[in-house]
Amino acid sequence: MTATPAWPPQSAPRLHVETQLGDGVAVPVDGNPAHYLISVMRVKPDDIVLLFDGRSGEWAARARDIRKRDLVLECVAQTKAPEQVPDYWLCCAPIRKGRIDLIAEKACELGVARLQPVLTRRAVVDKLNLDRLHAHLVEAAEQCGRTALPDLGSLMKLDALLGDWDARRHLFFADESGGAPLEQTLRAHSGPAAFLVGPEGGFDAQERDAIRATPGAVAVSLGPRILRAETAAIAATSAWMAINGDWK
Repeated sequence: MTATPAWPPQSAPRLHVETQLGDGVAVPVDGNPAHYLISVMRVKPDDIVLLFDGRSGEWAARARDIRKRDLVLECVAQTKAPEQVPDYWLCCAPIRKGRIDLIAEKACELGVARLQPVLTRRAVVDKLNLDRLHAHLVEAAEQCGRTALPDLGSLMKLDALLGDWDARRHLFFADESGGAPLEQTLRAHSGPAAFLVGPEGGFDAQERDAIRATPGAVAVSLGPRILRAETAAIAATSAWMAINGDWK
């Protein structure tokens, strides 16, 4: 007996769109996404493309009206329900291009709900290309199967972040001057959380004091070795997901 092929095909291209998806919704696609589907993936009429909009789960859509530079994708079936995102934020100081892009990519893959850039005194970068970071989030979500994009906050100063902090959200921060062991601290503090990671030069003494004085803040240690900022962000997020997130 011939096996019934999987549907939708696992090799189907996957695309983030702004249009809210639903049964029968037709999504016009042009620009770079259309070029990718038509010229790179060689999508033909009736081929399946997987779509997600960040709100409506994932949908299988059939390709139609394919032209040289645009096409239409018509939703035919929901393939994934909307994602249940763990209530975890990653707050990190901006670092050099390439490394901050890596943080955005891995934050999305690991399942963060919000990526919040935070300007600190020792940061060597004081501007961010949010459009580029958003593009990295989209690309990571397309590849890892997420149906929801992390929120991306605008760059804000550390004192502004701390001044408006909701004490009901635990604020773990990597304190190179000393903190509680990470695993036991995470196990003792469940619920909404954020992790704050400084720049390459770390937090200065005044910043550490201000963070420690913030309601809900908990200083933690990431071990005996000096970690790069991007390594600390990825490691801390992985640890939280394993203990309190959706890796359990």
